[in-house]
Amino acid sequence: MTRLWEKGLPLDERVLQYTAGEDHLLDARLVAHDIRGCIAHAGMLAEQNLLSSDDFAAICRGLTELGEEFAAGQWQIELTDEDAHTAIESRLTEKIGEAGGRLHLGRSRNDQVLTALRLYLLDASAEVGGSIAGLCDALDGLAARQGDVGLPGYTHMQHAMPSSVGLWCAGFRSAFDDAIAGLHSARRRIDQNPLGSAAGYGAPGLPLDRESTTAKLGFAVTQEPVTAVQLSRGKGEAGLLFELTLLLTDLGRLASDLLLFYTQEFGYVRLAPQVTTGSSIMPQKRNPDVLELIRASGATAQASLMECLALIAKLPSGFQRDMQRMKAPLFRTIDLAVDSVDIMAYLLSTLEFVPDRIELDESLHAAGEANAMVMSEGIPFREAYRRVAQKYAAD
Repeated sequence: MTRLWEKGLPLDERVLQYTAGEDHLLDARLVAHDIRGCIAHAGMLAEQNLLSSDDFAAICRGLTELGEEFAAGQWQIELTDEDAHTAIESRLTEKIGEAGGRLHLGRSRNDQVLTALRLYLLDASAEVGGSIAGLCDALDGLAARQGDVGLPGYTHMQHAMPSSVGLWCAGFRSAFDDAIAGLHSARRRIDQNPLGSAAGYGAPGLPLDRESTTAKLGFAVTQEPVTAVQLSRGKGEAGLLFELTLLLTDLGRLASDLLLFYTQEFGYVRLAPQVTTGSSIMPQKRNPDVLELIRASGATAQASLMECLALIAKLPSGFQRDMQRMKAPLFRTIDLAVDSVDIMAYLLSTLEFVPDRIELDESLHAAGEANAMVMSEGIPFREAYRRVAQKYAAD
């Protein structure tokens, strides 16, 4: 296997194993996106007469076949490949010959990997957004089924004012609508084309057309100047992780409410048997493990965000290999967000509130009584507040 940086010098296998790390495993999700970037780059080279039409056709055919073969499980990225980019180029050259070696003109592995990563993150953020939309539908469905059921509203973990299942659902629905908006905001830093910036300083002497690859790949803008590209690495990733952390924090708060409502002391909700687990020692137990793990997911996201921010802190300008360590926490959190949101949507579709277990004390209406007194008697709110407080103190 010939690596993209190979110069004919020996490489200690221990060094390869350490520097490649788990990239050959993590990069599996980037293969299709890297192939998109390669085809766009080849198209631009052909437009600039830096690649013949025959070579361009062979490259496009070969890359398309490699993508289909990878999706079918006919090849995989090996440790000796280091990453997806070497794996694709080496197999392309094996497939189509010398033309495969012409593809890397005007491109570094640095802008190549960032292009594939950004294309993936754009798709992944859209996937998370789709999952959140499904969660919002599940909340709407619960509100439609049982929205009129009364609930006590809590402050300081005490009964405070009257609420309802519908109002409770609407609050979380608003939080998740905000999460979708946050994902759109995070895309601003991601939706920039780095291709053509090479190792961070462009490709001197070559008439590259970066706007062409921007259009071909559907990026919003071409990232300029080329020296800004490496300085921006980690910022788009951190922005997305921040939004996912907020999302999973809100999801955890929803889980926390349901865990409280599911206790025997409350009994406000019933969970379907298929979303609970059993105890290994207590035959009577049904455990809400799913909700507990959802509640824990915010901690994983927060740790990933901190890991990402720490990796880029105080790095000098230009490319640094430290960035490779960002893939694992980033991919892990994206997967966790999709899985957590989807399983919560499923759980909510089976959830049932139990009105007979929900007690609504008369004191929940105290604030409303004070407000009504102000409106009917024209007295200051503080006077009405004292009178209502005395009434309930006497009770």
